[in-house]
Amino acid sequence: MVTLGFHASHEQISPGQLLKDVQHAERAGFDAAMCSDHIEPWSARQGHSGFAWSWLGAALATTNLRFGVVTAPGQRYHPAIIAHASATLSSMFPDRFWFAPGSGENMNEHITGDGWPAKDVRQRRLEECVDVIRRLHRGEEVTHRGLVTVEQARIWDVPENPPPLIAPAVSVDTARRAAAWADGLVTVNQPAAKLREVLAAYRDNGGRGKAVLQVHLSWAPREADAAAIALDQWRTNTYDPPIPWDLPTAGHFDLVGEHVTEDQVRKTVNVSSSLDQHVEWLAEYAGLGFDELYLHFVGQEQAPFIDAFAAEVLPRLRAAGVPQLAGASSEPAAGASA
Repeated sequence: MVTLGFHASHEQISPGQLLKDVQHAERAGFDAAMCSDHIEPWSARQGHSGFAWSWLGAALATTNLRFGVVTAPGQRYHPAIIAHASATLSSMFPDRFWFAPGSGENMNEHITGDGWPAKDVRQRRLEECVDVIRRLHRGEEVTHRGLVTVEQARIWDVPENPPPLIAPAVSVDTARRAAAWADGLVTVNQPAAKLREVLAAYRDNGGRGKAVLQVHLSWAPREADAAAIALDQWRTNTYDPPIPWDLPTAGHFDLVGEHVTEDQVRKTVNVSSSLDQHVEWLAEYAGLGFDELYLHFVGQEQAPFIDAFAAEVLPRLRAAGVPQLAGASSEPAAGASA
């Protein structure tokens, strides 16, 4: 059975409210949760950005859900800090935590004042960080001098079972490269053909572990409202790289998003007032081979979405034995670009 999870968007919701939302999601029947890790939102209209690692401790302590977080060691975070934080969470909450180390975005990393490296340099820096983190999770004393520097670091409280390191990858090339080090793959909703390519690039090159999909969606009882929510909250997330990697602030994202249309947003967000349509989209994603689906309602008021999907969407997917759901559409809505 596919895991049906809740995505907690720190950029859009205050940490206190987001904690209530994830507790609500558990009571409603969601299986797990994951969250973002930003210091800058994608837009001033989103207007939030709580510290994910503090929030994760509270969320793990006040629910029974498994949690994941997408994060970026190497610049804003020294890899020893990520290793320390993740080891502590995994020690307190065994087998309930994973994280996805990525190469980062300038909007979050520029605060250090260091230059923003080219993508190939960031990728090599990430792989150094992954090696450092794994060694620290094994209890080793680590000294490393490369694109990151570590001097005699050791974590004294290491978990019996270190947390899985899940590779975030939107492109085929990133998925292929991540197969060498990752314990699983996480990506975002895209056209079915592209998702098949990303999964194949990971699996065919030896990639192991679970395949995770974060699904951006917008729902409201009226179609016009669902579209308006998506356009207001997620129009700054419609651009191809390198724009999302390289712009430094929410103000810059708002400038480039001024003239984004509803049609453009619908290529990134599954927008529909029909719960039947959302069931079909989610069923096909599961049928592509994803083990876990994390539903990201891109609006800021989560309660109506949680209640509607808990009542009408999650039970139907489970009763139908996803991923084998008859009647799924032949092509799920498009998602974020590679």
